[in-house]
Amino acid sequence: MSHGNYLGRIGVSVALLLLGGAVAFAQSTAAPSGPEIWDANHDGVYTCAEWKSFLDRLFTSADRNRDGNLDPSEFALVRKAGPILADADFGYFDENQDGKISRNEFVGKPSEFILRYDSNGDCRVTADEIRAGNAPKGPQGPPVRQRDVFH
Repeated sequence: MSHGNYLGRIGVSVALLLLGGAVAFAQSTAAPSGPEIWDANHDGVYTCAEWKSFLDRLFTSADRNRDGNLDPSEFALVRKAGPILADADFGYFDENQDGKISRNEFVGKPSEFILRYDSNGDCRVTADEIRAGNAPKGPQGPPVRQRDVFH
């Protein structure tokens, strides 16, 4: 695999994490697949602790042989868990490139969702931070004046 292709796969993996930040071992397609899936107390505030706890549970579910590592076949279960990580790259998580992903390598990955929206760095994303993070940036054109509105 070329260096550019490898970096491209990492970029895709990071983008997928950014889009939802979570994966669900969903029983149906109606199950939530965004950050609400790892909001353990369902308070609408997404924390680093909740993210790590979610990844820990996901790791435990995928580690079928219970050796404390995910091999490529076990990682395939992570990719099948939901659409968010369907294109995740094994190498992105296998930081030391030893052919297996340890619990620390997997659980230690920060949430791209939190990195994007946690504007004050407290490892908590609130509804206000999400709104602010999604607000259009920069000039949006002149304000609409009443006489400019067609009635």
